[in-house]
Amino acid sequence: MTKYNAVEGLKVASADGVLDLMLDRSDKRNSLNDVMVAGLIDAISEAGRDEAVRVIVLRGAGDHFCGGFDIIARNSEAGDRPRVGSIQRRLPHQAHGLVALIATVQTPVVCVVRGWAAGIGLHLALAADFAIADDQARLWEPFAERGFTPDSGGTWLLPRRVGEVRAREVLLLGRVLTGLEAAEWGMVHRAVPAVDLEDEVASLVGQLASGPTVSLGLTKWLLHVAPSSSFEGHLHDEAMALELSSRSEDFREGFAAYKQKRPPRFTGR
Repeated sequence: MTKYNAVEGLKVASADGVLDLMLDRSDKRNSLNDVMVAGLIDAISEAGRDEAVRVIVLRGAGDHFCGGFDIIARNSEAGDRPRVGSIQRRLPHQAHGLVALIATVQTPVVCVVRGWAAGIGLHLALAADFAIADDQARLWEPFAERGFTPDSGGTWLLPRRVGEVRAREVLLLGRVLTGLEAAEWGMVHRAVPAVDLEDEVASLVGQLASGPTVSLGLTKWLLHVAPSSSFEGHLHDEAMALELSSRSEDFREGFAAYKQKRPPRFTGR
């Protein structure tokens, strides 16, 4: 049995060091539900342990990336009213767990944004290492308009990407940004015309998939923990990461390539 199993609403494919995860509810703008979130968590967790996977790509089927979480379906489900506190008990293991996993897994994550990326859909892009957007995509925080507070890391991720002033405009006033505006603000890595989107993604994914995977993963970890570390503590973390990365096969290859004045051929080990 394959390590990576599709679930309803999520397609999974793995080849040549790339794990491709496609949200597949195009009739609902690929809005997430509990089954999809659990499937994403399982797949990304496994990829973090799988030495054959060197990059994870997250995309949506059809014209949109992800319109958020399907709260209409959840609140329409039959059953007794949940106990007080059900949200704070559930979220760490569902939406919050997914966003945290994307931000911390030591495998580069690339998010492909076209159409709408709203709510948790936007937060998945913010948590990824790289988000490449269609320049006419629509990125939106819908919470103020819906009358409830942000979740899935929005109030932590967004200010760190765009600054507090701009984050307030997006979170409190509900400003919708195009992909081009999002790139100008630093919310996404790059925005390109729709016709160039897949080529741009393929180029980036190819570069990551042929890179020094151990070093990239440890660098991602260092970037994530830096804001909560003291300078002295972070220097200690950097020393530990250097100790580990310098023992990798890719370090030896990189050093040999430097001496021989040729491009390195990294294997991800």
